[in-house]
Formats: sequence, structure tokens, C-alpha cells
Amino acid sequence: MKVFVTGGSGYIGRATIAALVRHGHVVEAVARSERSAGVVAAAGATPMRGDLGDLGVLNAAAARAEAVVHLAQADSGEADLAAATAMQDGVGSGTYIHTGGTWVYGDTDGVVDETAPWNPPAVVAWRRPVEEAVLRRAQRGGRPVVVRPGLLYGGENRLIDQFYAAPGKRDGAVPCIGDGGNHWALIHIDDAAELYVAALGARAGSVYAGVGGVNLTAKDAALAVSRAVGLDGKTVSITLEQARERMGPIADAFALDQRLTPARARAELGWAPRHTDPLAVLARG
Repeated sequence: MKVFVTGGSGYIGRATIAALVRHGHVVEAVARSERSAGVVAAAGATPMRGDLGDLGVLNAAAARAEAVVHLAQADSGEADLAAATAMQDGVGSGTYIHTGGTWVYGDTDGVVDETAPWNPPAVVAWRRPVEEAVLRRAQRGGRPVVVRPGLLYGGENRLIDQFYAAPGKRDGAVPCIGDGGNHWALIHIDDAAELYVAALGARAGSVYAGVGGVNLTAKDAALAVSRAVGLDGKTVSITLEQARERMGPIADAFALDQRLTPARARAELGWAPRHTDPLAVLARG
């Protein structure tokens, strides 16, 4: 299958391109710069110059493809919807996979699935109208699918590195919001990539929580990160207000208590997470 990918030079994008290629798909990926073009080419995709604001370019690339995987993070809900609309128009009846995130559920009441009510923190509240518009395309012959990954780990650990490992190395202790008793819905980057590949065969209108099913406490995650950066498990508790000052709006997302199940993706797509020991991975760094 010919697949067009946005965000291919990013953390999840590189892994997803590599997974698509392993499964025999031919990938074209948008690249904003020469450096990005080199990254997506190294991952196995044909680079195409442009960005999310180049709606005509996105539309034409989607029209050349049989499926689109939209991984790039737009600057706003309006920009994300404009890009999604251009690509859905282009791919027509082909599969269009849109990236959301589990943070939209807010704090969960125990272990929940994709049917849980939304209660998003402000940092991701813009996602609802975008996803609703994307999914409505199923009523007009499109094949929209939404994948909502949990907090990614493995490899670079992007957000975990930025907001936990790096400050820990700088300050001598990894931060932990409150007592760290809240849970994180984690997914290994390689498992997330395989989920996007599996979602190419999903039915129109499907929504999948991309989680590994092992919902660590934030405290246990912070301890593991501390060991990974050579701090021997040293952490420091900070208040939510302090976290907001240091991290910005994303602090409210890290403070969520989330437990989710991957049961739907297992049952409908035959996908199963292979990485089931996030503590060990986080502790290795």
C-alpha cells in the first residue's frame, strides 16, 4: 500500500515509517527542511518538501496515496483541522488515520476504554472539534480512523526526557508532581508504530486508545528515570503550581490519573503491545 505520512521526522514518525516499510508499504513523507528530508529518507520514506500549512501540497500527496497517517502536531486546532480536511479530501475513500491522545479523557474512573467521557485539560481541549469533524467523514464515504496514543516511552522518550530526565540531571533529582500516586497510561514507541500499521485495516469511524495496558504510577516512573540518569532513584516532590511554573500547561496532563486498556485494538485489529515492562525500559534510559 502507498502511504503518505506527516510528522515523519519526529519521534513517533520515524518509528512509524520504519514499521510501515517493514510491513511492505511504500511511504512518502512530508519534510519541512533538508534535515527533515534526510531523517525521513533514512527511515525508509521518500521525502516531499512542505509543511502542514501547505494545504495544496498535502492534498496532492494524499491523492497519490491509498492511505494517510497524520502524526504531525499542528500549532492550533484550526491548523490541524485544515490540514486534516485537505488530506481527507485528497485520499477520498482511502484510509485516513488521525492522531489524538489519551489525555483527552482527563482523570479516569478506574480502568477505562475508548468510550470513557472526555474531560481534557486545557492543553488538549482543542482536539474534540477536530476529531469530531474527522470522524464525520465516515458518513460521506471516507475511512477515518483515530488513534489516541498514551504517553510514549522508549528510544528518546521525548516528553519524559524533556520534562523529567533533563531537569533531573540539571537539579540532581527527578521531579514528581505531588506524591506521584497518579497513573500514567504508557505505550512503547515501537508498539505505537505497530498500532498505526494495524489501523490501516480498521473499519471507518474506528477509535483506538494506543496504550500498553501497564499503567505505572508517576512516582514509579520518576524513580526509574532517576536511575537511568545516574541519580540512584533520587526524586523531589513538587506541587502542581510549581509544576505549572516549570513545565507550563502540560503539567496538568502529567498530573492526570489515567488507566486505560488496549482491549479494543487487540480484539479488532489483532494488535498486541510487546513491551510490557516500562519500568525496565525507563530505568535503562
